Formats: sequence, structure tokens, C-alpha cells
Amino acid sequence: MEALPARARAYVAVVVLLAVLCLAPGPRAAWPAAVLLAALYAGCEHLARSRRLGAPHPGGTGYPVLLAGAFLLPPSAAALVALPGALFLPVHGRPDPVRRIWRAAQPVLAVWAAGRAHQAVGGPHAVADGDVPGALAAAGAAVLAFCLVLTVLDGVLRALVAGRPLGRTAGVPGPVAWWRLLLPLLVPVTVHGLAALMMALLWRSPYGPVAALLVLLPMAVSWWAFAQYHQERAAHQATIRALVQAVDIKDGYTRGHSERVGHASMMIARELGMDDERVEVLRFAGILHDVGKLGVPTRLLTKDGPLTPEERRVIELHPEYGHEMVRGISFLGEAREAVLHHHERMDGTGYPYGLTGGQIPECARVVAVADAFDAMTSTRSYSRARPVPVALRELQRCAGDHFDPRMVTALVRVIGRDGWHPAVTADDPRTPAVPAPAEPVTGRSGATP
Repeated sequence: MEALPARARAYVAVVVLLAVLCLAPGPRAAWPAAVLLAALYAGCEHLARSRRLGAPHPGGTGYPVLLAGAFLLPPSAAALVALPGALFLPVHGRPDPVRRIWRAAQPVLAVWAAGRAHQAVGGPHAVADGDVPGALAAAGAAVLAFCLVLTVLDGVLRALVAGRPLGRTAGVPGPVAWWRLLLPLLVPVTVHGLAALMMALLWRSPYGPVAALLVLLPMAVSWWAFAQYHQERAAHQATIRALVQAVDIKDGYTRGHSERVGHASMMIARELGMDDERVEVLRFAGILHDVGKLGVPTRLLTKDGPLTPEERRVIELHPEYGHEMVRGISFLGEAREAVLHHHERMDGTGYPYGLTGGQIPECARVVAVADAFDAMTSTRSYSRARPVPVALRELQRCAGDHFDPRMVTALVRVIGRDGWHPAVTADDPRTPAVPAPAEPVTGRSGATP
């Protein structure tokens, strides 16, 4: 968080101050329960982030304990439950005090707000009396308050860091952007809230705290299952990295090209307002679009000068080679279609199947623009890098014939707003990255074949 702008740092300071004010000591009678729940929360979060589960967990594992504190304790005591675990969790990489303090302030404020909401609708009395319908309604109010506070804290910080209202970067209305932040949090926290309510009811029952802690056993099983899912995603990422590294080793002139096409595809997808899951698929598509070049002779990929018709036909097989390589990787989804069709053109003159317009999958139209843009702004064995404005003008000139105008417009808009800083991909000092005059995106002077 060292790169936070001044306005964002001021915001973090205000949030931390509010969190400190929420930590005023509660009644002495609440301290033993607060200490027990705080230790339990810290233990849950520490275990979730350890390697014992097979993969680092993204967090939120201890939310049932936090919400149980909001249902059982006064708001200030409930806020204390979140503090030790949030402050002393292991930090991967170089520790950042600002990040650690921010991570602690968020749950403190969220739990305090949940406790206040629960208290305002009579939740403590419903829990103490075993009034399940009343306790459910109060728990719902607390969960909503918890999620809203976390969403607002996160959304405002994102907007301050980006220097623009939330949602403008993604090209979607502000309310939609806020809803997209809230919904992924609201669904799982509602489940956690039900577990927390069960804990609170058992805690106040004749069976006491020991019975309440048994609720965490089925939750632990679900946490373990999620850790396995997280580990599977890590394996997916490793698979993609291995394929990309193989392509980079084979064709040194395009080293880094795949990652940049993935990044540009992601920029276009976000600008078009696609959801996060699809943005991730488009990133995969961009990264893997050239994996079929593993089946093309290296001498053709690095050849200086124009290709013969026969050599071009060989290189034009790489989308089909790539599709065969990734066809069995189910998690890629529509990214596999982008690998196959990213060299199709809107006017039907592309390959491998000569598809036109809407026949070309949308993901392939995104990757085609990202691929052509990075090809033009990178030095190759057969061409020198062009300045970004020249490349964007060339894309606009070819929009409608070669490229989908909607994708071109999205890329032009997002780069005009956020910028683009391409790196030189050639390792050979004989091919310096100097600007070249604008040329049509045809043959080997523009997009890669």
C-alpha cells in the first residue's frame, strides 16, 4: 500500500480512527466471552491461511465467529473479537503496517455495525428467549449491516485509489458496480450468519458454549473443501504459466506477448462491463491465444522478412493446434473458442474458417484486437514497435473490416484514460524498439499471423 495516493491514506486514517472509537470497553460480564471468541476467530483465520489446508485461504473463514459475537455481545465487545485475529494474521511477502491496520479496521467496524443493527431490532432478547423467528429477522439485519459496511469501505477505497467514481472504469453505472461488490459478499456471509445464529442460540441454551462450538465442525469441512477448490485454481494457473513459458522459450521475440495480450483483453472486457468471472476467462484466452505456436517450426516464427505462401499456410495452422492442446482443459470455458478463432476477421477474410461478423465468438473478437494492438506496439523479428497512438489509429482504421468496432472503441477508450506501457519483447540487441511509420494491419507488418 506504499503507492496509495494521499486522499486514500487520509481515508484509511479516518476509518482506523472510527474503528478505535468502536473499541470502547464493554461491560465486564462480556469480557470472558469476548476473549474466547477472539481467540477462536484468530485460530480459525490462522489455520485457514496456513499450509495445513493445502492452499492459502482468501479469508472470511471466521465470519461465523465474528457474527456470533455480534449476536451475543454488546457492539463494542463484539468489535474486540475481530481485533487480535486481524492484527496478527500472517502476512505473505514484505509486511505492510498500513495494509495490516486497514485489514483490522474493516472487520472491527463491520462487526460493530452488525452488533448495533442486531441490538436495534431486539436481537439479544430474541436470542436469550430462544425466539427463533425473531432471532432470524435480527440476524438478517445484522448480516446486511455487516456486508454493507465492508462493501462501502472497500468501494470507497477503490474509488479513491483509481481517482474516479466506482464503476466508471468498468463502463457500468455506479449502482451496478456497487451491487457487484455487495452480492459476492452477501451470499456467503448470509450462510455464515445462519451458522453464527445457531452458535448464539446454543450458547444461550442450557448446553452452553461447548455445544455452540460444535457448530464449527461442519463449517470446517466446508472450509477444507473450499481450500481444495482454491488449490485446484492454483494448479490451473500453474498449467497456464507452463504453457505460456513454453511458447516464450520457443519464440524469444514474442516473450511477454501472451501476458500483455491477456492484460489488454482483460481491459477490454472490463470496459465492456463484463462480470468478473468472464473477465478472468478473457484473460486466460489472451494469455493462451498463441499456444498453438508450439506446433509450428521455430525457424518460421523467427524468420526475418516475408513468409512464402507455403510458410504462411503452416503458421496459419497454429489456432487449430492451440485448440487441440486446450480442448480438454474444461476450466477455460469459452477461452478455448478464442484460441481457435482469434485470427478470424469481421469481413470473412481471416482464418482458420473464414467466419464473418457475429459468427465469430465475442471472446475471439476481444482477443483479436488485444493481439493486434500488442503486436504493433512490440518489436518483432520482422517489424519494429509503433507508438501507441499510431497503433490505436490503425485499429480504428481497420475496425469493421478486420476488427469488431465495439472492441476497438473499448480499447481506445480505456487506454486513453488509463494509459499503456508496453515492454520491448525482443532480446536481440539488433532489433531496437524504435517507432515505425503507420502501416496497414496486413501480412506481417501488423497483427501476428
